[in-house]
Amino acid sequence: MWRNSLRFSPKLVISNNSLHLSSISSSAANDVARPPLLSHSLSQSHSYSPSPSPSDSLKLGFQRPDGFRALSVATAVDLASRASKASYWARHYGRCYWELSKARLSMLVVATSGTGFVLGSGHAIDFSGLCWTCAGTMMVAASANSLNQVFEKNNDAKMNRTKQRPLPSGRITIPHAVTWASAAGLAGTALLASQANMLAAGLAASNLILYAFVYTPLKQIHPVNTWVGAVVGAIPPLLGWAAAAGQVSLNAMLLPAALYFWQIPHFMALAYLCRNDYAAGGFRMLSLADASGSKTALVALRNCVYLIPLGFLAYDWGMTSGWFCLESTLLTLAITATAFSFYQDRTTHKARKMFHASLLYLPVFMSGIMFHRLSDNQQCLTEENSESSVELSLSSQDRNVNQKNKLRNSTDRTQVRPPVSYASIAPFPFLPVPSYVSS
Repeated sequence: MWRNSLRFSPKLVISNNSLHLSSISSSAANDVARPPLLSHSLSQSHSYSPSPSPSDSLKLGFQRPDGFRALSVATAVDLASRASKASYWARHYGRCYWELSKARLSMLVVATSGTGFVLGSGHAIDFSGLCWTCAGTMMVAASANSLNQVFEKNNDAKMNRTKQRPLPSGRITIPHAVTWASAAGLAGTALLASQANMLAAGLAASNLILYAFVYTPLKQIHPVNTWVGAVVGAIPPLLGWAAAAGQVSLNAMLLPAALYFWQIPHFMALAYLCRNDYAAGGFRMLSLADASGSKTALVALRNCVYLIPLGFLAYDWGMTSGWFCLESTLLTLAITATAFSFYQDRTTHKARKMFHASLLYLPVFMSGIMFHRLSDNQQCLTEENSESSVELSLSSQDRNVNQKNKLRNSTDRTQVRPPVSYASIAPFPFLPVPSYVSS
């Protein structure tokens, strides 16, 4: 019995200094318990359990860790590459759209439109309407600038200042740029029409057409393009006023007039500084036909002088306080001094000083006109004060007239009797007796 049980005892196989359990048979089939000595020897031996087979792993509910780890690493690498590509193309096209829109110039246009909105708002400013107006203006300005670059792709490629733009450098195609410009222009016009009014949307659409389809081709035809471009720059503040007030009045023309006259010295300085680039690009600027620069400087000086009375007009029309009249006059005299200096000494240094002065003039002027603006209530008070002063002056004039009439009547009553009528009582009784004799 003991021998039979030993036949089914496990055999220990020693290979490469390790113990392996080759076969285990149970004596439970013969209802014989394992001897204590054998169980003790098994516990003292090198216990080793073989790794479970794949079928056993599945039965236990586990998965192979190596395959799962490889799959997760491949998925992570794929997602990372896709995210990297998406980030690259987003940065690429975002940069292209930024440059096509001339974003800094478009933001200046938005600032002038927002200033016009504030001036046309009266005593209460609709900030949501202001945001919608600025957003629509930004879209339309981006569309106009993008179309400008589409039409001037070949010209920009010849100029050092513009040859790295998206279209000349080949970073974006013309159909892509046209699609972007069309979408931005339509969206901006629709936004102004829905959130502001049709007058503002019409001004925005007309300005886009004037800039892209009139001013842009005119740059290669005649120097009058500078004055047409000044009209384009003067429309955005009028657009903002129309979006706020729903109409255009005489007061609405003051800020557009300032923008129009300001742009002439600004662009004359730029045209003088970049005249070689403009000549290479095929643009017809006044500075190209003016070798000495005297005509360019004179035009700039003349338009600076036109800016001087605008501060007084803003005060006289009741838009601002008297302080703005003083500040505007001093500011305009400063830019006029730089234009006069450029007229006397036509060098690039003087032209650059006038250009920098023009860059400083516009934000200071717009900040001052908004800071010193009078609301509707203040304008009504000033009008009432002026009317009361007029009434007081009229009443004082009436009192003076009444006093003069009283004095005249009193002098009429006490005047000296004429000698002929006085003498006609006695010597000439047939003559009519004067009326004051009976009194």
